[in-house]
Amino acid sequence: MTGQGTMTGKVFNGRYEIKDRIGIGGMAEVYRAQDSTLGRVVAVKVMLPQFAADPSFTQRFRQEAASAANLQSPYIVNVYDWGHDDDTYFIVMEFVRGSDLKTAIQQRGAINQRKAAEIGSQVCQALTVAHNQDIIHRDIKPQNIMVQPDGNVKVMDFGIARAKNSVNDKTSAVLGTAHYISPEQAQGKDLTAASDIYSLGIVLYEAATGKLPFDGPDAVSVAMQQVKDEPTPPSAINPDIDPDLEDIIMVALAKNPQARFATANDMRMALNDYLAGRPVTLPGGAGFTSARTQMIGAPVGVNTAAATAVMGGVAPVDGTQAMPVMHGGATSPSATGSFQATSYRDSHTAPKSKKPLIIAIAAVLAVALIAGIAFALAGGGATGEMVDVPNVTGKTQPEAKSELERAGFELGVVSSTFDENVEPGLVISQDPTGKAAKGSKVNLVLSQGDETVSVPDFYKMTPDQAKAAAEEVGLKAVERESGYSDSVEDGHIMDQSPSAGSSVAKGTEIEYVVSRGTELVQAPNVIGSTEEEAKSKLQAEGFGVDVRHDYSDKDKGTVFKQDPLNDKVKPGSTVKITVSDGPEENEVPDVSSGNMSESKATSTLKNAGFKVSTDSAYSSSVPKGNVISQSPSGGTAVPGSTVTIVISDGPEPTQEPTTPTTPDEPEPTPTPSPDDTDPGADTPDDPDDAQAPAN
Repeated sequence: MTGQGTMTGKVFNGRYEIKDRIGIGGMAEVYRAQDSTLGRVVAVKVMLPQFAADPSFTQRFRQEAASAANLQSPYIVNVYDWGHDDDTYFIVMEFVRGSDLKTAIQQRGAINQRKAAEIGSQVCQALTVAHNQDIIHRDIKPQNIMVQPDGNVKVMDFGIARAKNSVNDKTSAVLGTAHYISPEQAQGKDLTAASDIYSLGIVLYEAATGKLPFDGPDAVSVAMQQVKDEPTPPSAINPDIDPDLEDIIMVALAKNPQARFATANDMRMALNDYLAGRPVTLPGGAGFTSARTQMIGAPVGVNTAAATAVMGGVAPVDGTQAMPVMHGGATSPSATGSFQATSYRDSHTAPKSKKPLIIAIAAVLAVALIAGIAFALAGGGATGEMVDVPNVTGKTQPEAKSELERAGFELGVVSSTFDENVEPGLVISQDPTGKAAKGSKVNLVLSQGDETVSVPDFYKMTPDQAKAAAEEVGLKAVERESGYSDSVEDGHIMDQSPSAGSSVAKGTEIEYVVSRGTELVQAPNVIGSTEEEAKSKLQAEGFGVDVRHDYSDKDKGTVFKQDPLNDKVKPGSTVKITVSDGPEENEVPDVSSGNMSESKATSTLKNAGFKVSTDSAYSSSVPKGNVISQSPSGGTAVPGSTVTIVISDGPEPTQEPTTPTTPDEPEPTPTPSPDDTDPGADTPDDPDDAQAPAN
């Protein structure tokens, strides 16, 4: 079984549907979920069973989740909701894309120191908001600082933060991660805002150098170093670090809380001064300036044996956990305010005296010897009576501890390992089993659930590349959907969930989104519109407009060309439009000299951009086939149109005049003149005889 499988598909409060697990910590698992009410993706943090079953924890959880929900800052992960469902406590938070700062440091080592300062400044702003509401984070570490794609950060896990004086822990233990807790936190003292400032100092130290100031094989040894050891100056690890940034880090790491920055806002201003190139203001006055940053001497008399006893054995180093209370045999300088001032820049290479270390070891051995003798005299430990050891496999640690103590045994070393067949937080095995001496210790091994791996970064990979990268670490890559992207080419991955660097169980499905490239859109067709109408329509849809003018036979002022016209383009592209200036006015060639043939005149006019119309007429002066006249006349400037030319048909032909006759009528007989009268002829007396028959 997988930790993810136990929750996938579950719906909290009838609203938050669990999709997949995106992370696991020492106290909770985090899942990606869908908020059905608001239709958005959220992150749901579900408390592990062993904590959900602890009444004191759940009481504090309810109060602190409500306090965290009131924190509003662009640099704090928003807490939307929290509740209790089916004996499980959960917190609903903003789903943040990006990767945590720890992953970035692990992948790159030391990061750019200016970027580290920018991150520190933003974290300081987040802490200022919380501290102003009397909320101490108590677990500032790079795992809780999400770096988003835009470079800004979001601080997470204010859900385990505690409002001052809210709920007292019965064991006086404190929550935190050994590598990043403050000295006062390791000693179980009341915490102030200065504790978060110390933890942020360690984060900046690690970011600027790529290394932690204190490290060890287990949480106890690391916590002891936080209390008593001075950190190696960052410049000894990274010689390129700016002295001002180094001073800011070392002030934040002062053992005495009063020697640190008074507020997170003071630290933010110092970081901003460094980023702006201004003189950096540090606490401590003129004496501090002359000696640069002053380091605080180590406290003495820390009771190592007592600390180990509180831890119950070796604890994991990296996770958030309940840290031991470290009571010293002598008063700590962090309590009295007294400390030895030394210039770390001048003295860090000098050999240290071994005398204090020998004294400390002797003191620890003496305390351990005395404690052992006293314990033996008091009759502690095993009695020698052999009794049955309860079988506590499958139980939570608190349940197992309670059952063992009822049977007369003590809880011994508690370790953990991955086991896909056992729920996280439950006992896998115990030693001894069967019978054992009453009063002896029983060691437990707890399940961490499935083995977790870091999610590869699929960004800009092809699906095949992503599947290969996922399979290499025991994960599965599956396509969720596709979308448009201006920065990722078509067919490559633009997003994924869980995000790169997240810790997930082996076998988890990593969903990815494939880019379809830039989304193309079609510009509106503005041909026939006026210039102003076209510009207004294109700009309203987000396009740029390139206006040009040219002659055309279209109405002046109207758009007659557009590029692109019907093709899809990127949003915001520029569209070229051409506005008509009306027909172009050309000078008409003179072809009417009488010496130009029709074909030559036509060719000349067409070459000049005119159309040609022809007519004809007789001319006695212009040879047949040549141009007699034209309209418009030659030399006239007119818009390109039609020129009419008149072609000569030659001279008009001549004709003889004729008298028309009426058909079917006889031709009249001419009347003879008196001179032609025959003397011998008779003059007719009857008028009817005046005309002879037409025979």
